[in-house]
Amino acid sequence: MTARGRANVESVTRTKVVAVLAVALLTVGGCGAEPDPAPAPQPTADPAAANAFADDLAQKVTGDAMMAHLRRLQEIADANDGNRALGTPGYDASVDFVVEALRDKGFDVQTPEFDVKIPWADEPSLTVAGDKVEARPMEYTIGTQGPGVSGPIVVARSEDTPGCTAEDYDGLPVEGAVVLVDRGSCPFGQKQSVAADRGAVALIVANNEDGPNMTGGTLGDTTNVRIPVVSVPKAAGEQIRGRSGAPTVLRLNAGVRVEKTRNVIAQTTTGSTSDVVMVGAHLDSVPEGPGINDNASGVAAVLETALQLGSSPPVANAVRFGFWGAEETGLLGSNDYIGSLDLEALRDIALYLNFDMLGSPNPGYFTYDGDQSTRPDARQGVPRVPEGSAGIERTLVAYLDRAGKPGEDTSFDGRSDYDGFTMAGIPAGGLFSGGEEKKSAAQAEVWGGEADQPFDPNYHKPEDNIDNIDETALQIHGSGVGYSVGLYAQEQRGRNGIPVRDDRTRHQLTAP
Repeated sequence: MTARGRANVESVTRTKVVAVLAVALLTVGGCGAEPDPAPAPQPTADPAAANAFADDLAQKVTGDAMMAHLRRLQEIADANDGNRALGTPGYDASVDFVVEALRDKGFDVQTPEFDVKIPWADEPSLTVAGDKVEARPMEYTIGTQGPGVSGPIVVARSEDTPGCTAEDYDGLPVEGAVVLVDRGSCPFGQKQSVAADRGAVALIVANNEDGPNMTGGTLGDTTNVRIPVVSVPKAAGEQIRGRSGAPTVLRLNAGVRVEKTRNVIAQTTTGSTSDVVMVGAHLDSVPEGPGINDNASGVAAVLETALQLGSSPPVANAVRFGFWGAEETGLLGSNDYIGSLDLEALRDIALYLNFDMLGSPNPGYFTYDGDQSTRPDARQGVPRVPEGSAGIERTLVAYLDRAGKPGEDTSFDGRSDYDGFTMAGIPAGGLFSGGEEKKSAAQAEVWGGEADQPFDPNYHKPEDNIDNIDETALQIHGSGVGYSVGLYAQEQRGRNGIPVRDDRTRHQLTAP
């Protein structure tokens, strides 16, 4: 899961009344927001047979098989500097592993290439009044020339929009200064643009949360970056704030290189190609670690589902599998794929199922909030959640209920590969075992595990390895991948179904 977007995934406990799993797709109601209107019937498989098919596929997606895939991806990371990140031999080897496994099962596999801007930066040197300050470069920042840049510290106002508007600097001597702003209220790229417009020579962003420096801060690959930008911990920001006017020097080597990378796409030869079930997981890790929970776990579940389903299964609707590159750099692989499709191809995709982080060591059992029963985060705005997403959520909630793990909402906050699909109007859903946010006491009572501890304390760290996977969570979530894929491959009508092709609204996007 990419660190882009808000720091925490908001989740709200709610009770779902569900029917037995065998009739989940057809009869289960939701709660919270008004449900989607029932789509018109489609001529697909018998509902009972569809559920039996889904149950059978779910049982075939075993924990042992998924763990075997995780071990292989761990071996790949171990042999390649400890990671499987974009632009590395570890990522290329991960692609080769997935491609070979799919081709061995008879799939026609495509590996479309796309260009990615890869930011790089050395450790910055930041001094304020001669004292060294811990700093981290923002992704896509430019570097400094020669001896660096220097100027007095100017502190932007920290009210409602810290450094987000030109007015935040009114009356301040910004020209030729190094500006300090607080994190929050607007994107980092916007803060950079405003400071540069007012004549600043560099920008320092202070974290607004206690603890270490922020990770994953990015200016965005489309921002016109004109001044170097670094971040500092909250405590360091408070110290700098007390030194307004102090001489400050920043030295930083940084830049951007362009590389080609690949997605992996495979589709069954059977089933309607006008009602495609698409299922995906991102294949890359962050550079800091092997990415076994984030997201080899999702890859293992989707891959094993594909292998057990086979390339020519007896299904009513075709199934297309996507293994995405460059997710950790901003969802670039999935967005490139969506951007390559015209409106007719987008209408052919009936729904998208996303699986990102399924084996967190202190696991939760989340479904994406398709019925919008959770109040939107004011910082993120109201997400676009297409018609049909509520039914997908109800299907997955019913599955988790039968598995003994009542589901909770996690919002469509734009942090994983569903984002391009929902923006294009494609209904989406999926499962998630939790990231860096902490498990509540109520959640620990229902699911087990440790309260007031992160679902995954190893998120984006070297410790995200094979030894820190909860195998029970992986089994439950992984079988849920098989169940949902199998069900929608056979049946897309009813209360938990999705709109028929003629009723689908799609929006063509531009590839990044």
